[in-house]
Amino acid sequence: MSHTLQISVPDTLYETLTKTAQQTGQPLEAIATKWLTVAAEQFAHDPLDAFIGAFDSGGSDWADNHDHYLGQAGRDEPTGITP
Repeated sequence: MSHTLQISVPDTLYETLTKTAQQTGQPLEAIATKWLTVAAEQFAHDPLDAFIGAFDSGGSDWADNHDHYLGQAGRDEPTGITP
């Protein structure tokens, strides 16, 4: 079963779809459908999903402060360079 979907896309995406369709000799709609299918499959089967909630990070604000934590971790790890 298939469904019709009407969407608006930015000019840059439309141009890329059109160019790809011309290069491959396929209809623009076929290219767009293929790209949407691939994106949906990747989203539905994200290999990192299995790790979400797998361990306690010790903090609940990691998403908001990840730059701080990454910088702190980099500062705390030895670089192998002696002053």
